[in-house]
Amino acid sequence: MKTPAQVQELAAWLAATDIGLLELRMPDGVLRLGRAGASGGEVVQLDAQDEGAPSAPPPCIAAAPSVGVFLRAHPLHAVPLAGPGERVSAGQALGLMKIGPLLLPVPAPQSGVLIAFLVPDGQSVGWGTALVELRPVE
Repeated sequence: MKTPAQVQELAAWLAATDIGLLELRMPDGVLRLGRAGASGGEVVQLDAQDEGAPSAPPPCIAAAPSVGVFLRAHPLHAVPLAGPGERVSAGQALGLMKIGPLLLPVPAPQSGVLIAFLVPDGQSVGWGTALVELRPVE
C-alpha cells in the first residue's frame, strides 16, 4: 500500500483536477480517493462499500507463455483472433506467440470480456509479460 505521505500527495494532485474518483489497484490492496459531498469538496479516502454497489471483480491478465513476439492475428490472416469488447471463453486463443517459425497460442485464463491489449502487435516480450486484460464474467 501507499505510505500516508504518498496518499496525501495523490490527494493534493486529485484536488487540483476535475477528476471525481481515483482508484489504484495494487497487488496488496486498493486505494480509492474521491470528493466528499455533492459539491465536490475536499478529497477523502473511500472504502469499496462507500458507493453502495458491490465492487467489480479485479481484471484478469493473460500473460506470455514464453519469450517471443506477440501477434494479435495469424501471420496469414488479417483478422485478429479476438478484439476489445469481445466475450471470450476460458482457453480461447487471444493472440499468438511467435518463436522463430513456431506459433504458440496465448489462451484466455478464464471466461470474460477482452478489455484491452497491453502490448502492441508485433512487440517482443518476455515470459510472463502481461499481454491482455480481461474482465471476468459470471
